[in-house]
Amino acid sequence: MALFRGKRYFKVDLEERRAGEEDTLWLKCKACGQLVYKKRVEQNKNICPRCGEYFFLTARERIKLLVDEGSFEDISRPIVATDPLHFVGPKPYAQSLKEAQERTGLLNEIIVGTATIEGLPVVLAVMDFRFIGGSMGSVMGEQIRHAIRKAVELRRPFVLVSSTGGARMQEGILSLMQMAKTASARHLLEEARLPFISVMTYPTTAGVEASIASLGDVTIAERGALIGFAGPRVIKETIGQELPPDFQTDKFALERGIVDAVVRREDLKGEIARILRFFVPFGGGRPSPDENAIPSLSMGERRDGRDA
Repeated sequence: MALFRGKRYFKVDLEERRAGEEDTLWLKCKACGQLVYKKRVEQNKNICPRCGEYFFLTARERIKLLVDEGSFEDISRPIVATDPLHFVGPKPYAQSLKEAQERTGLLNEIIVGTATIEGLPVVLAVMDFRFIGGSMGSVMGEQIRHAIRKAVELRRPFVLVSSTGGARMQEGILSLMQMAKTASARHLLEEARLPFISVMTYPTTAGVEASIASLGDVTIAERGALIGFAGPRVIKETIGQELPPDFQTDKFALERGIVDAVVRREDLKGEIARILRFFVPFGGGRPSPDENAIPSLSMGERRDGRDA
């Protein structure tokens, strides 16, 4: 079964939407309720200059924040999700995919690329919550697997930035399989003795938090991150207990060892670079794993028509 397919082209008329965004000069902070100048917010790493609370970041904005200027090269595989279950909820899955692509200008929910962070080469994968809640379906699983393989091939550390609601229900068990797929791929980094830094942002939840996002050699939470598996209401109804008021906060995760550090957004790039320098040199000396070490759980087509 083809869980995703190649895309020969992706034509979306975003000019009107982009023009509307560019015409917006002021933003309203939901934390303090004040109007703030958009350019000032952008210059301040999308942090409110009045109260210090964070504005939401898209995947491309997150990449710009973390990597050296001009160093990022997008190596994402040109694949998009299909509708293997012919899922129909409030709207058909195919319609949700199309709307997410038009709204975000992205093929799927994650961007993969090579870059440098303070001069240190990495392979980077960043999720975009705007795309169906950054949920992990077959495409995200394949993109993460691809990123890890590329990191091993290039002998580079792997950095994953999560912003996700978890596994994508529209793909059912095929989505849950990606938890095993990405966790298995992560083992390649261990065999190659390459570091894996996982960055959890708001939110990092459910199937992604329970799999690849929690498997970093070092796990960082951005200040203000929401981290957890199920929502408070579901857990309360399941175990019949009141939950702590700070449940699933960055502080709660740090105190219980779920993450190794909580870092302010403006310090994330420097902290990742500091951790990377700790691992230099990255071990090595062992051959890269065989290409068939992790069998693909699915087949698709590339943009150029070859098998994916």
